[in-house]
Amino acid sequence: MATIDKTRIPNSTVSEQSDGSLVAKNGLSREVVEEMSRIKGEPDFMREMRLKSFEIFQRKPIPTWGAPLDGLNLDELVLWRPPDSGKFDSWDDVPDEQKETFEKLGIPQAEREYLAGVVGVWDNNSFYEGLKQQYQDLGIIFCSMDTAVEKYPELVEPYFMKKCVPPQDNKFSALHGAVWSGGSFVYVPKGVKVDLPLQAYFRMEGSSEGTFEHTLIVADEGSEVHYIEGCTAQSYSVNSMHSAVVEIFVKEGAKARYTTVQNWSKDVFNLNTKRAIVEAEGTVEWVGGSMGAKVVMLYPGSFLMGEHARADHLNVGVASGDVWKDTGAKVVHLAPNTTSNILAKSISKDGGVMGYRGLVRMGKNSQGSKARVQCDGLMMDDFSRSDTWPDIQIQNPYVTVAHEAVVGKISDEQLF
Repeated sequence: MATIDKTRIPNSTVSEQSDGSLVAKNGLSREVVEEMSRIKGEPDFMREMRLKSFEIFQRKPIPTWGAPLDGLNLDELVLWRPPDSGKFDSWDDVPDEQKETFEKLGIPQAEREYLAGVVGVWDNNSFYEGLKQQYQDLGIIFCSMDTAVEKYPELVEPYFMKKCVPPQDNKFSALHGAVWSGGSFVYVPKGVKVDLPLQAYFRMEGSSEGTFEHTLIVADEGSEVHYIEGCTAQSYSVNSMHSAVVEIFVKEGAKARYTTVQNWSKDVFNLNTKRAIVEAEGTVEWVGGSMGAKVVMLYPGSFLMGEHARADHLNVGVASGDVWKDTGAKVVHLAPNTTSNILAKSISKDGGVMGYRGLVRMGKNSQGSKARVQCDGLMMDDFSRSDTWPDIQIQNPYVTVAHEAVVGKISDEQLF
């Protein structure tokens, strides 16, 4: 079990609660970022990246073009929570509260029967890391992001928020870069194919807080991996925020599938940035299901950098009541003979709002490439809403792009 550093500098941004747990002050400041990095014992490159991200965050405006964010007040949120327990490699050693929650979700049983490994994250901090020995023997690395920074900095530093999702991308990627905590790291060596999925499960337990898990997946040449991510949260009467970043690097001839199922409670602003860089002959598959949250802004992106690279995006979303989801996908074709498919399906009911906001860009060197977009919206009543904002940019005349959008309503007769 890891030893937790509870020492704090004078005028610390961290306070101790009545139950002995540590919590940072609300809001964000340079002092919060510096002390967070110090308590985690991070190397200089990560501390410098956090401070650079904080400076960018201060300059960037909150976006006004998507879902309404007027109910989000970052100064009222606890943006990180210092760890109060260590990491475990056996479910038997996990503290009772976490163990009972994850057992109800069936995670330990799933790990034994269907998964190659599991990483569990509770309130921004990883508490469980498990990878079956047969996969460790193949050279696969699957651990929490904090462990990766500590043990494998030479693998983390070249990729972490540099090429795929830089801090300057948007307001929330900058915020994430400053205060990220938890998440998972996957490295699959050349030619290794993982025949069972790897799974990470993120749980937001507190109220009025932000969670910022970082997922970094590197599929080396000719490898294959399937990564599954699950997310849930407690229900409270105050707003919380989830602002994760996912970076996927698919090397030449490799294949990576990223599957996520999110069932946040309806007080959570889910504002994530997810990207993949795909080299020649590589394939990335995005599979997403969004059933909860209060407001969602999420547009997984794929950059097809090498010839015959491929990206497949499948997303299903449901918005009911006061829920507003602005989602979609982005694919940028930067090499010849690349292929992409985007399939987005949405259901809005009881006044919910679902929107598709997508981008397909055919670059100057994309000759012979093909892209197909299909987005289907289903409205269950007269007062729900479904919107589509496709953006297609073609810089090469020798490509094929198809777009299809259908919005429909179930008739009263069908409902009956």
